[in-house]
Amino acid sequence: MGSEVVVESGAVTEPTRSSELPRSVLAAAGAMVGLAAGFVVVLIQALQGMSDMGFVGAGPDSPGVGLALVLAVLMGAVIGAVVGYRPRGHAAAAGTGVLLGMLLWVAESLTLLPALTGQAVTWSLADANATFPYLVGRMLYGALTGVGTHYVLAALARSWPVAAKPRPRRPPRRVVVLGGGFAGVSTAQALEHRLARRSDVEVALVSDSNYLLFTPMLAEVAAGALHARHISAPVRASCPHTVFHRARVEAVDVHRQEIWLRRGDNFAAEALRYDHLVLALGATANYRGLPGVAEHSFALKTLEDATRLRDHVIGLLERADVEPDPAEQRRQLTFVVAGGGFAGAELIAELFDMVHDVRRYYPRIDAAQLRFVLVHSQDRILPELSRELADYSLADLRRRGIEFVLSARVAEATGDEVVLGDGQRLPARTLVWTAGNQPNPLVAALPIARARNGAVAVDPNLRAQGSANVWALGDCAAIPDVAAQGQFHPPTAQHALRQGKVAADNIVAALDGRPVKPFRFRTIGLLVALGHQKGAAELRGRPFSGLVAWALWRSVYLGKLPGLEKKVRVALDWILDLFFTRDVVLTESRPVPDHAEKEAV
Repeated sequence: MGSEVVVESGAVTEPTRSSELPRSVLAAAGAMVGLAAGFVVVLIQALQGMSDMGFVGAGPDSPGVGLALVLAVLMGAVIGAVVGYRPRGHAAAAGTGVLLGMLLWVAESLTLLPALTGQAVTWSLADANATFPYLVGRMLYGALTGVGTHYVLAALARSWPVAAKPRPRRPPRRVVVLGGGFAGVSTAQALEHRLARRSDVEVALVSDSNYLLFTPMLAEVAAGALHARHISAPVRASCPHTVFHRARVEAVDVHRQEIWLRRGDNFAAEALRYDHLVLALGATANYRGLPGVAEHSFALKTLEDATRLRDHVIGLLERADVEPDPAEQRRQLTFVVAGGGFAGAELIAELFDMVHDVRRYYPRIDAAQLRFVLVHSQDRILPELSRELADYSLADLRRRGIEFVLSARVAEATGDEVVLGDGQRLPARTLVWTAGNQPNPLVAALPIARARNGAVAVDPNLRAQGSANVWALGDCAAIPDVAAQGQFHPPTAQHALRQGKVAADNIVAALDGRPVKPFRFRTIGLLVALGHQKGAAELRGRPFSGLVAWALWRSVYLGKLPGLEKKVRVALDWILDLFFTRDVVLTESRPVPDHAEKEAV
């Protein structure tokens, strides 16, 4: 393993002090600053003749002073609660304030005022242009409130009473969580909450990415509808009291209770000792050994996968616009997705929307030349949904022009074509693989029991079979369903989040010598976005489709997105997507290489 560097336990040798301000204080400070900033902005707009100086009235373009100040106080409280206080965080505070000010403009000038004055709420580009001066005012207000709140909280933090934490009598026991996805972060957060008043246990999280990726929105990043950083929340912000190690796990020694980490290719391996280990390593694409598929397809698991796919598609459009060979142009404009589950259906719909949206920039590409094909091994897509909703989804996507090859499998891929099991050939330079996953390869190297699919075999309490201090959850674990004999819980985000809480409860119980409890959960609902403001959903057995399901998808997932700042950024991305064409700027500094070229680099 190379030279050993042992990461010792984080024993506290000196009393530590905590000066975190309560959430109520943050909100109150923000409200006061918001009121002051609101007065300033209202005064400026009044001097320029832009405000109705009535106290409660609302004109067609601006609210009365009373309504404006009420909104200012509410938004100030939100900014205070979101921004909080971080040393030297004035720039971030101003940026967050500007974003929330923009959202206030949308809610106020484009929604609330038209409704109060009896006008139609259209969210049109003309309305946006007409109220642009108020957008500037709200952005100014947000910046003033953000910066002002930062400095008020800085003054409060310096004078706020602090409490000393007791020094532990012995080195704390350590719980190490491997994996920074939904399951891993949920476990760390729950452990933080349950161990908040204890100094005898340390929680550590290891991940090669320093962010939690909100995977349900990954297809929209690949299609350019969302910015990549807007769907990823920093692990350190999500788990502020967890010791975070950004490192690659190279091996786990369950006998010595050590994890071998490497923080980079130029760093020595380190041994991190643990008392309890949580495996939340997730899954990777399973190409099943099919010739050429791993080398000539795109996965959709990470932010890098999504941005690489987006650049690849835009790069092909750039080439196709000037391609003299009709056959090659057709190949460049054919996009194949393997797998008709949620990931595949959402991706093909998003790619379809993106390419048709940006086609105006490519005058020599005709819509009739574009081809989108989804290959699925079963006789219907979205097998997780009811037959009715699956048929609706298939019909809607087909009506828009997406082709489906059902009861078929991809057998081989090259840089020029996709070959199906029945010998059919699809000339294409784009293949996206969503047709199967497998547990993280690290699981196969562990001396623990595994299920038939290679996942960690666990008991209903989420503890690895045959182990007293190793736990597994999420996509890398086969978790038996105690309510359905012989069945396992599906690897979904809603299950992973709740598994993390149960795992934390059981680990704390094991540390204290108390009995553990089994994981029990029933799926709340299933949602799929079909692009073009359409969707399909089942909530507690009730079906929804069309615009209602699409709105449910956005509402539910926006609510689940970690962090208010990220929610605001994604909401703004969606609003901008209603009015403007998607961006075609390539993030690569050179033409996107073909798969063969990538392998040679």
